[in-house]
Amino acid sequence: MGKRKSRSSKLMAAPRKQPKLEKEFTCPFCGHPNAVECRVNLKERFAVASCRICSERYFTRANALTEPVDVYSDWIDACELANEGVVVDRRCRPRLVEA
Repeated sequence: MGKRKSRSSKLMAAPRKQPKLEKEFTCPFCGHPNAVECRVNLKERFAVASCRICSERYFTRANALTEPVDVYSDWIDACELANEGVVVDRRCRPRLVEA
């Protein structure tokens, strides 16, 4: 005679769902959350990330494994590469007061 399976053993055997990857992101230029939409066109082999607020766009090549998160990360990497070596002074500059 066999032992009955308990409920906990059935739950342990069930496969876990993988989390879904995001498709909308924060714009690196205007900073609005969920404003960037990434589309991948595998037929024409290109991908585009575009902001609905400030209309900035980024185009890149796509392959069969390209996901929207890959397009967005390529855009962020390109922005960081373009800003490399640029010094940004974030301190407030004093105003000139005329007497």
